[in-house]
Amino acid sequence: VVLGRDISDRKKAERDIKASLLEKETLLKEIHHRVKNNMQVISSLLSLQAHQINDETVSELFNESRYRVRSMALVHEKLYRSEQLSMVNFEEYIEDIAKELRRVYEQDSGAITVVTDISNVFLTVDVAIPCGLIINELLSNSMKHAFADGMAGEIYVGFNLDEENQYRLEIRDNGPGLPPDVDFFNSRSLGLQLVNALTEQLRGQLFHNMGAGTEVVIVFPG
Repeated sequence: VVLGRDISDRKKAERDIKASLLEKETLLKEIHHRVKNNMQVISSLLSLQAHQINDETVSELFNESRYRVRSMALVHEKLYRSEQLSMVNFEEYIEDIAKELRRVYEQDSGAITVVTDISNVFLTVDVAIPCGLIINELLSNSMKHAFADGMAGEIYVGFNLDEENQYRLEIRDNGPGLPPDVDFFNSRSLGLQLVNALTEQLRGQLFHNMGAGTEVVIVFPG
């Protein structure tokens, strides 16, 4: 007894599904690539504008905005190069953004060492962008203010997912610490305002410890 079944329709359907998935994956990669390129254009325009401004304070504000745009562009660059198009490998991200900021701020300070302790942290784009902006602000603050006047120093960045499915981001430096009159939670500084607002966006809690250096801990749900 011979039983035959025509499965050509099923095979065709499988091929169509695979082709559709590949097409969508290619399209998503292209979107991330174009967003990254557009942000790099914005970053370049801000850089050009900064060089045209004689006021050093205003020029620095433009550069700070450029670094923020670059931190967002880096998220899309990581997604474009990743096999997981919906998740960002944050260990690689933090290493790259720290390297860029060191190159900028070591011109005005001594040797800055960034020590990282990050294990298996992958974030969606909705979480990665605010988290990246927070890291950009805190690293920039440490590099710009904690190690001025040629001082060398160390910055520690820890980022892990605990057993209760809570992300814990910890950034601390061994500089002199913030002045006692600085209110971390009600500062007029745009950078610190951003850190507080983005922590709320992540539905997280922010802890600030002052002592030998500055330590900021942010805990938010995974």
